[in-house]
Amino acid sequence: MALLSIQDVSAGFGGEPLLENMDLQIESGERICLLGRNGVGKSTFMKIITGQMQIEGGNIIRLPMLKVACLSQDVPADMAGSVFDVISDGLGEKGKLLANYHHLSHQVMEEHDNQRLLNELDKAQHALDMDNGWQANLDVEAIIEKMSLDADAEVKNLSAGMKRRVLLAQAIVSSPDILLLDEPTNHLDVEAIIWIEEFLGRYSGTLIFVSHDRAFIKKLSRRIIELDRGRLTSYACDYETYLKRKQNALNVEATENALFDKKLAEEEVWIRRGIQARRTRNEGRVRALKEMRNQRADRKEIGGVARMQMQDAKRSGRMVIEAKNVSFGYEQGNDIVANLTTTIMRGDKIGVIGPNGSGKTTLLGVLLKELEVQQGNLRHGVNLEIAYFDQLHATLDDDKSVFENIADGSDTVVVNGNPRHVFGYLQDFMFGEIQARNPVSNLSGGERNRLLLAKLFTKPSNVLVLDEPTNDLDIETLDLLEDFLANYPGTVLMVSHDREFLNNVVTSTLVLEGSGVVKEYVGGYDDWLRQKPVIEKPKPAAKKVEKVVSPDKSVKLSYKEQKELKELPSLIETLEKQQQELHDKMAEADFYKNGNDVVEATTKLKELENQLAKSYARWEEIEG
Repeated sequence: MALLSIQDVSAGFGGEPLLENMDLQIESGERICLLGRNGVGKSTFMKIITGQMQIEGGNIIRLPMLKVACLSQDVPADMAGSVFDVISDGLGEKGKLLANYHHLSHQVMEEHDNQRLLNELDKAQHALDMDNGWQANLDVEAIIEKMSLDADAEVKNLSAGMKRRVLLAQAIVSSPDILLLDEPTNHLDVEAIIWIEEFLGRYSGTLIFVSHDRAFIKKLSRRIIELDRGRLTSYACDYETYLKRKQNALNVEATENALFDKKLAEEEVWIRRGIQARRTRNEGRVRALKEMRNQRADRKEIGGVARMQMQDAKRSGRMVIEAKNVSFGYEQGNDIVANLTTTIMRGDKIGVIGPNGSGKTTLLGVLLKELEVQQGNLRHGVNLEIAYFDQLHATLDDDKSVFENIADGSDTVVVNGNPRHVFGYLQDFMFGEIQARNPVSNLSGGERNRLLLAKLFTKPSNVLVLDEPTNDLDIETLDLLEDFLANYPGTVLMVSHDREFLNNVVTSTLVLEGSGVVKEYVGGYDDWLRQKPVIEKPKPAAKKVEKVVSPDKSVKLSYKEQKELKELPSLIETLEKQQQELHDKMAEADFYKNGNDVVEATTKLKELENQLAKSYARWEEIEG
């Protein structure tokens, strides 16, 4: 039986429904990616799943006692308390009792002779005894250990990636049947993204996630559901197959619409002939024409796409930036950039990679001479015209309208020598006239990034500097920005954690590796990964298996243990092979048509995961 069944559901905020006639079944163990442009209703759909939003029509059938948890897109600014306390909040009232007991326990440890605290601790312990709270305590401790968190650390002092990890633990501590994730990789560095990716890859529950990170989608999704023009379409396949099927569907739609419009045009010519159309024998044809007009009026066209065009500028010199043994740090003896030597030539597309807080924006500031180097020589080429995309949107005025942020006191902008009205120019970036009159403070993150790109492209440039340009952009806009940058004749410096974007755009990467070390690698993110193990410390996968048969080790083991140790690698290999075969089977297009098969496969997958965990644990135990 499906965990949740959506039948002919419509929803909105009054007036025309935002989502119409949706049909969907969600089975146990599924991994579903929800796709759609900004503003199409993805957040509304998530609220329908959680029950936070009332539907206007149709039915939703939920499994009795269905538990749904949600990881929101943004990390709350007011997160406070210890890691243990915040995770306990995921257990509701029982979690509050547990957090209170945990807090009092720490106070008693510090003030063990305080009788008032001891009495309060006894009451808190009694409350937990009455509510089976000790199992909840075990659940919280288990998830903290599984996620490698410090239970007593203050959440407000953690990095963005660790805060997101705590919130994920809070969402899954109650073992929800369905886990909803809204842009789980937003504003995280690559290391944090990969951690979440690997953790969710081992998660056995049902996942529904919204993401514009294509590498993340490819890694995790087994099914794609798409919201487009109020309609929901399900694709039981991986992301690459979805792209092909989606394009085929759009091609068919375009052909059908063209044939319909041609037929309608012919009928409109006929009706204007006058008397023939008013004869009784043609009344049916007139009624058919009216129906065709209604169908045409009701048609929902595909939304516009951004049309990005950069202002022409003089060519820069062949050499753009040359750094020789450049160092910079805010504190003496603590260099963020140390002895950097690199040459950036005209037409280079340079990606900058590094953990959050490692100094990527600082590195840009040094290369652009916004920060004065403390050692070494930095030289710029001639005729540089630099346009800077700021991830903090410092160049946007929230109190002004979208129009005013672009117009700068005028009704027109000049693009390649030709004046254009600001409203027309903003339409190139998918801002209609009504939205253009609204203040910037009303825009979503993706819309703000589009506006910043629109403002950036009003200025001539031959060097583009982009600090996290991909955050919150929908996939269509990302594809267009990729094409634009690939064809941009000037030089690009770009900070990004979007692995697919880096792979598709950059020609080389500068990687901040800590302690001021900045190394340059040819190619994008995957190219860096291929080069990185050679430079650092490779770990052959077979090493571990060879180690277990060493004579020194086997002498200390009983015969039975030696035999078991020799058999474990083969057993683990068999289990992993069965696990992969099951994953492949679940990725097939028609797999989810049979609910019994889905339940059986999910149960088997869970058993394999448990067997693997026990086998690995036993291997480590015998190895000692």
